[in-house]
Amino acid sequence: MNKIVEDKQIQFVNWFRQSSPYIHSHRKRTFVIFFGGDVVQGENFAHFIHDISLLNSLGVRLVLVHGARPQIEKQISSLGLESSYAENLRITDTSTLPAVEQAVGQVRVNIEARLSMGLINTPMAGASLRVVSGNYVTARPYGVRNGIDYFHTGEVRKIDTQAIQSQLELGNITLLSPIGYSPSGEAFNLHAEDIATEAAIALKADKLIMMTNGFLEDKHNELITQLDIKQAKKLLLKDCLNTELQSHLNNVTQACERGVSRAHLINHQVDGSLLIELYSRDGCGSLISAEQYEGLRTASIDDVGGILEIIQPMEEQGILAERSREQLELEITQFSVIERDGMIIACAALYPYPDENMAEVACLTVHPDYRKSGRGDILLQQLESQAKKLNLNQLFLLTTHTAHWFMERGFIEQDLENLPVSKKGLYNLQRNSKIFIKELD
Repeated sequence: MNKIVEDKQIQFVNWFRQSSPYIHSHRKRTFVIFFGGDVVQGENFAHFIHDISLLNSLGVRLVLVHGARPQIEKQISSLGLESSYAENLRITDTSTLPAVEQAVGQVRVNIEARLSMGLINTPMAGASLRVVSGNYVTARPYGVRNGIDYFHTGEVRKIDTQAIQSQLELGNITLLSPIGYSPSGEAFNLHAEDIATEAAIALKADKLIMMTNGFLEDKHNELITQLDIKQAKKLLLKDCLNTELQSHLNNVTQACERGVSRAHLINHQVDGSLLIELYSRDGCGSLISAEQYEGLRTASIDDVGGILEIIQPMEEQGILAERSREQLELEITQFSVIERDGMIIACAALYPYPDENMAEVACLTVHPDYRKSGRGDILLQQLESQAKKLNLNQLFLLTTHTAHWFMERGFIEQDLENLPVSKKGLYNLQRNSKIFIKELD
């Protein structure tokens, strides 16, 4: 087989296998997805709609919330009117309200038309999507704030969750526009991001996703891949983000505080970013979660399969000594693991020898995708901490391939006589492992 073709096939199979847990876990889950008017008029919009269709075909229950700011700006300008803003909110008076309604209506029709496509030779060929929209958002006037009358600019009062849930149960995509209606029959221009946030909270959505124009980055211009609520609030206080990202991060943080377990900020300018974020382990956006996304903990019996998955390739290469499943089950409490989004990505074990005031470091392994990321150091520090709590003075290990890694972390090569008596009797002369010992402070 052609080498290039073979590499592509392997790459595809690996991606498909990696995505399969997410395909399973996302099925029948409710996602609220916000995208602004700039996404609608962007060059990747057709692909974005195709990706939405794919999510629907994979069984995801979808609530879409669209914005229309650039379209409203254009409509108001075409009528010879001017836009007015205060606190990043449009002041929608009687003269501009018809322009807002017309622009929002045109955007909604455009989205519905795109989602209705089922043409041959398109990614949506054969798709049978039903898109529904209606008066699902009850609004109230924003009123007069700091002496400024916002007229027909409003805020979300209530989301008709029962009506939306009924549509989702039927497999329909629900589309929410940034127009809400008051019980008295008035129409109000709403902040689309707020509709998405309130809808996600009211529906108890599994995810709130906001398509942004940019990346959430740290001071080194590196993508911030994950934040918990506390970290997100700390970042918001720094006031170091552009207006849009600041607003979106604030919205998703509020949603997580009020019951949405996970939220995502995804750059819509990256083609396919929605699928990459949702169906790959590391994604391409920023995850904000109410619970810990990655953490170090003591292993349990449920982790045996995950540990075996990452240590068996190392055993086959002769890097690790072989362990049976039965042995691993018996020794599982000796292991610590790093879990990332439900997957074991690193593990290590500590076997104390209290009579000699020593402990063995064993089976320190990191998944190939996460090496050179410091996770091995995190595990080693955890084992050192455990040994110190047991009042042990030394760590020792046997290795055939990773001597230098341990030497760089304070381990010194020793001979067989320095091992605990019971360990000396188990030493495998055929493996001829090097012995290293580290003194604990």
